[in-house]
Amino acid sequence: MDLEADFEKFYDKDNSAAGTRVRKGMQDLKNLAQEIRAEVQDKKNAEPAKK
Repeated sequence: MDLEADFEKFYDKDNSAAGTRVRKGMQDLKNLAQEIRAEVQDKKNAEPAKK
């Protein structure tokens, strides 16, 4: 939600600096999602299989 204003500035007002902030924020989000994915996978692999 922090990026919402930058999305609007980039798409509605053609503000290229806002586009840079959007790209950085999206990269940070991607990295966080990847970390969470790895944690979930590790936890899943550590648990005994449920039947």
